[in-house]
Amino acid sequence: MGNRKTISRRSLLTGSAIAAGLALVRTATGQWVNALVPEKIPLDPTKQLGAPQGKMGTRSTFEKLEKIPSDTSSRTPLHLLQGTITPSDLHFERNHGGVPAIDPNQYRLLIHGMVDKPKVFTLEDLKRLPSFSRIAFLECSGNFRTGKEELTPQQICGLTSQSEWSGVLLSTLFREVGIRPGASWFLAEGSDAAVMTRSIPMEKALKDGILALGQNGEALRPEQGYPARLFLPGWEGNTSVKWIRRIEVSDQPFMTREETSRYTEKVNGKIRQFSFDMDARSIITFPTYPVSIEKGWIEIRGIAWSGRGKVIRVDISTDAGKKWQPAMLQEPVLDKAHAYFRYFWKWDGNSTEIASRVLDETGYLQPTIGQLINARGKDMGGYHLNPITFWQVKKDGRILLRPQNWK
Repeated sequence: MGNRKTISRRSLLTGSAIAAGLALVRTATGQWVNALVPEKIPLDPTKQLGAPQGKMGTRSTFEKLEKIPSDTSSRTPLHLLQGTITPSDLHFERNHGGVPAIDPNQYRLLIHGMVDKPKVFTLEDLKRLPSFSRIAFLECSGNFRTGKEELTPQQICGLTSQSEWSGVLLSTLFREVGIRPGASWFLAEGSDAAVMTRSIPMEKALKDGILALGQNGEALRPEQGYPARLFLPGWEGNTSVKWIRRIEVSDQPFMTREETSRYTEKVNGKIRQFSFDMDARSIITFPTYPVSIEKGWIEIRGIAWSGRGKVIRVDISTDAGKKWQPAMLQEPVLDKAHAYFRYFWKWDGNSTEIASRVLDETGYLQPTIGQLINARGKDMGGYHLNPITFWQVKKDGRILLRPQNWK
C-alpha cells in the first residue's frame, strides 16, 4: 500500500489524450494543448480565456464543409448538411461566364418593351418597393451524375440548394411600369460575360416570380447574382437569371442561344423546348457513401422536393425496391421546397439496397431509370433527370451507389 502512486487529474487527462492519439505540448503559460490542431486547441477549454467576439461569425475549423468545384459549377455537400436550409457559402454555383464584379452604386435595371412607362431602377429604388420573402429550392436542370459506386449525394445531385429568398415580387415591378395588353413573355438578361438570357412566360412572373436582393438574411452573395437576380420557384435554375440588368416585355419568346442550342432536350427523336418545371425528386443523404454502418437500428434520412408544389409522401425501400414504406416528413412541408424525411430501419447485417422515392401534390411519383428511358428514349434528353437513387449496403457495412446504366 505504501508504494501506491497517486494519479493526478492532469496525468489522467494527459494519459487519456495520448491513448486517443493526441499530441500534447505544454505552452509557456502552462496550458496543455493538442499540437496536431493548427489553432492549438486547449485540452481543457475551461482553463483558458476564449477568443473575443468578432465582427463576423466563423464556422468551426473541425467542420470540413466545402463545395466541389469544376470549370463551370460547384456542388452543395448535401450529405453533410443538417436540415433543409443551405448555408449561403455552400449554395451550388453554375456560371456561364464567371462571376462578375458589380458596384451596387452603379447598378441599374432597365424594364422596357411592351410597357406603358419604361423605367430604369437603381438598387435603392428596388429596396424602397414592397418587400417579399420565401423559402424555396433552386436546382440546375443538369443535376444528375452516375457511373461509379464511389459517389456521394453531393456528386450525384449537389446542384440543388435551398435558401430564404428576399426581394421584390415581379408582379410589383410590372405594376410600376404597366404591362400592355397582349404581353405574354419577357426577356431576362444578365450582366455576366456570357450575357445570359432567357425568355420567361409572363404568367409565371405574375404568379410567384421574385427579383431577389437577399438570401438567408443578407445581401445576395456575388456567386448568387449580387446585387439582384431573378428567382422563379420550382423552375430550372438557368431561368433564374443572375446579375439581371434588363427585362424586355414582349408577346412572344425571344429564342435566345440558351433556349435553342442549349437547355433543350431530345426526347424520342423530337426536341422538347421550354420544359421549365423541375420534376419531383428525392435522395437519401444518410447512410450513403463514404460512411459505413453496423448492425442494428439506423435512421435513414434525406431530402425530397418538387418544382410543381408540395411533397406529399416519401417512401423508403430497404429491399432493393420490392416493398416501400412511408417515411416521416419534417413539418412544415413548404411549397416548392426541400422537405426533410426520416425512416428507422433495423439492419440485420445482410447485403441489400436502400432507396427513397417521392410523391408530389400533382400525383407525380418519382420514376426509376428504366421508366425514364421508356418515356423519353435511351438518352433521356440529357436534362431534367430525376431517377430513384439506390444505395448498396454491403455485408461489411459499407455503403456504395448502385450506378445507373443509362448510356
